[in-house]
Amino acid sequence: MTAIRLPRRVPLRRVPLRTVLCLLPLALVAVAAVRHRDVLAEGFGHLATARPPWLLAAAGSTCLTWVAAAVTRQGAVVERLPARRLLATQFAAGAANHLLPSGLGASAVNLRFMTVCGLPLARSSAALALYLLAESVGRVGLLAALLIAFPGALRLGPLLPAGAVGPLLLVIGAAAVGAAVALLCVQRLRTAVVSFLRTALGEARSVHSRPTRALALWGGALAFPALQATVLVAVGRALGLGVPPWHMAVAYLAATVAVALIPTPGGVGSVEAALIVALVAAGGPPAVATAVVLAFRLLTVWLPLLPGAVTLGALVRLKVI
Repeated sequence: MTAIRLPRRVPLRRVPLRTVLCLLPLALVAVAAVRHRDVLAEGFGHLATARPPWLLAAAGSTCLTWVAAAVTRQGAVVERLPARRLLATQFAAGAANHLLPSGLGASAVNLRFMTVCGLPLARSSAALALYLLAESVGRVGLLAALLIAFPGALRLGPLLPAGAVGPLLLVIGAAAVGAAVALLCVQRLRTAVVSFLRTALGEARSVHSRPTRALALWGGALAFPALQATVLVAVGRALGLGVPPWHMAVAYLAATVAVALIPTPGGVGSVEAALIVALVAAGGPPAVATAVVLAFRLLTVWLPLLPGAVTLGALVRLKVI
């Protein structure tokens, strides 16, 4: 009998992990675009009716937000980071921030970038915490200054309803008590937290001992939310929203702070819903306010998302992150 030869198995080639990481952002962008296609179509429709000079100003301010983020990141570390790669990383981090939940994307990208640049993980984490602290203080401080200068710019009732204050305080108190109990009961956690705080305080002292770094940190932390508010003001002007510019800036800052405290349910997203409520509370017509917010989010989130994802994949490919 003649033996039957079976065909030889062709070994399957494994796809390198780095290739998967390069293509993953593009796949996530495609999924997000399909899920929000109605919002994208409506946003493009509103942009088509906008006045070009104001729209150009909004686009320029959007680009400057990445520069402000890069300046703030540089101010959070003593070592000089490569400027071009730092700026490209901020552009890519913006895309990652919208593709991953809870703002984890930008933090992960920047943490990886700093470690690749040679900073130890502990110091990179401390620099990341310092950046987040400065950005939060800058946003809240700018909002407080504008509210003092323009006390009638916004009614905060729609953003923080009276019934939400009690649950909010209860949640904050419960979280604080839970964190305190965990620190007291878990020795390993307490040791890790104390070590991190010691590193973070040392990093903050080193940064503030250099005036150029301190100026970059706090100047960028103030410029970033100011530029974001400028984008909203320019889009509002482009679409004819009848709200004074300073009131629109207050509405933006108040909405973003409120979203950080209480996620707004329903609608096309918590940020969009809070911005619409804030602009209406500032005196804008609901229909025009909705158009402004959709165009604003399209300009600041959706249009940079695809090139940001491509940049993120390229940085992974080039081993910058």
